[in-house]
Amino acid sequence: MLPSLPLYIEGEVVKGFGRGSKELGCPTANYSLEVVKRMPKNVIPGVYYGWAQVDSGAVYKMVANVGWCPFYQNKEMSVETHLMHEFDSDFYGSNLKIVLVGYLRDELNFDSQGSLIAQINEDIQNADQKLDLPEAKEIKNQYFYKKAD
Repeated sequence: MLPSLPLYIEGEVVKGFGRGSKELGCPTANYSLEVVKRMPKNVIPGVYYGWAQVDSGAVYKMVANVGWCPFYQNKEMSVETHLMHEFDSDFYGSNLKIVLVGYLRDELNFDSQGSLIAQINEDIQNADQKLDLPEAKEIKNQYFYKKAD
């Protein structure tokens, strides 16, 4: 059973494993283990889509993996968020707010890095389409996001 969505998560961006940008061509913003452990216990591992904001900047579409990343055999649960926007630099230490709006799929293991990359690209396309729906756009404009001055 999926947790009640939307699910709101906030915390500082920390350095991850360094594989998102370098190995997968998909940079991610990562939360500390403390933030992950504060999440509701009924969160099902998988790939979610939603909205994200760094500090008080613009709100962007995002896709996030919540879980153990079976391909990499993580030992701890993580939340790895890919903001669907190109940033000029890293934003470690920034405050990241995300809202998980919907569930795309279960976590999967892959037989190759190429098949993982293909699935990530498909997830991004699916998230992009779902976030254009009116019910998803409503969540983007909620009070959770602090507006830039």
